[in-house]
Amino acid sequence: MNEVFRVPLNEDLSGFTAILWQHKIPHRVLEQDGEQLVLVPYNVNAEQIAQLFQKWKEGADLSGLQVQQQGQQNSIRGILRAKLTLFLIAISVIITLMVSLGENLQLMGWFTIVEIQIKGNQVYYANLISSLTDGQVWRFFSPAFMHFNLAHIVFNLLWVWVVGRRIELLLGWPSLLGLFLFSALASNVAQYWVSGPMFGGMSGFVFALLGFAWLWDRVNPSRMIGLPPALMGFMMFWLVLGFSGALESLGLGSIANTAHLIGLVAGLCLVPIVSFIQRR
Repeated sequence: MNEVFRVPLNEDLSGFTAILWQHKIPHRVLEQDGEQLVLVPYNVNAEQIAQLFQKWKEGADLSGLQVQQQGQQNSIRGILRAKLTLFLIAISVIITLMVSLGENLQLMGWFTIVEIQIKGNQVYYANLISSLTDGQVWRFFSPAFMHFNLAHIVFNLLWVWVVGRRIELLLGWPSLLGLFLFSALASNVAQYWVSGPMFGGMSGFVFALLGFAWLWDRVNPSRMIGLPPALMGFMMFWLVLGFSGALESLGLGSIANTAHLIGLVAGLCLVPIVSFIQRR
């Protein structure tokens, strides 16, 4: 949520908030550092709400109040502002199509975390050190862009769009880029150590996004990303299902559980770092 304005604790806002509720304008009032903070969602024009507050203080008639929602007013512009989110989604779609959902093993070998060779029914692969010494640094991140079935890519990219876009618009593209690079690197390396190189998907990044958003909203109440708190419960439930083997038994294929867990931890770890940078 966006901060609209701050007023002293002894200032009565009940009349103004009643007008907002009357016109179905969502908002929150918090107490912080001896002041009252008025917050509105991202799709509500915060500047217009601040102007309306000044008019209310001056005794203006707000009975004909109309507040434009930014999502409706600038929907195309808002979509285009999330350039990095759109780029990550586009690259995922392109690479997934290139590897034919994992059927094209020759092209897939360009994006696995280490170089692979298929001989008969055997998969031979190099080690992480060789990827570094050969200058193939992209391999530490490229597995995140490969997906192996339609449900896999749709589920992941939907979360990237919903959560990644909010983070990019609130905190800027460098914060989202740092979150992607750190979580992709950590989750890909961890999954490689556990299962070898035959994996892919944005799941580690998705769990990083959800974990980051959950913790961010708790330590930064004046600049909330605004995801439902119950999502953390959903993430933990999904992790338990994955490690229990229940998802594979339901026919969902092999699940990169380690990537999910490490991605979640990576997202949580980045909150204090991004908070510090944003304050600076």
